Amino acid sequence: IRWMHPDHGLVPPDEFIHLAEQSGLIIELTQWVLRQSASQAARWNKQGLHLNISVNLSPTSLLDAEFPDFMSGLLANHGLSGEVLTLEITESTLARDPDLALKVLNRLHNLGLDISIDDFGTGYSSLAYIKNIPATELKIDRAFVEFMLEDESDMAIVKSTIDLAHNLRMKVVAEGVENIDVAKKLCELDCDILQGYYFSRPLPLDEFENWLNNFS
Repeated sequence: IRWMHPDHGLVPPDEFIHLAEQSGLIIELTQWVLRQSASQAARWNKQGLHLNISVNLSPTSLLDAEFPDFMSGLLANHGLSGEVLTLEITESTLARDPDLALKVLNRLHNLGLDISIDDFGTGYSSLAYIKNIPATELKIDRAFVEFMLEDESDMAIVKSTIDLAHNLRMKVVAEGVENIDVAKKLCELDCDILQGYYFSRPLPLDEFENWLNNFS
């Protein structure tokens, strides 16, 4: 989500998401993003485009026992199955109340929604938590991907993370892919999905659909 401000121009999420969390507006903002995503997924389905949309969740959402009911109603209202949406969480999301967060995650997983662990390796990773999360996807942070060809430690972390995720039966997404050499190496390492500016920068809907139609 990006804010096109009338005076300040394009404001990136890093500059306003924390304010939404502090003010309590993050719940409304998250629900708005999810409604927009579900609505767009339904339109694409009617066009024969079966695309998955990933949405970042605030820690607040996983401490809301009613959030799974909201998601269930959202999917039903648009006639969607859970597989059209992936909910991305960070490792720190579980820190406040791990037991409640895991209960909420399991209910979301039971709706058929995919759960993705975002920015893996940048927080205080706990394999005890990760093995219990009903996650289907693990994302390697760009901090390790960007210079993996020059830095042996980054390369080792990327390799190990891909092996770990696959052994836990998760797909792996590499963030921050910005050139063809990194993309090729990740493919050699059996990374499942690549994400980054090498493919495209963030685009408005109409430009994205045009990019998709011309993608090779």
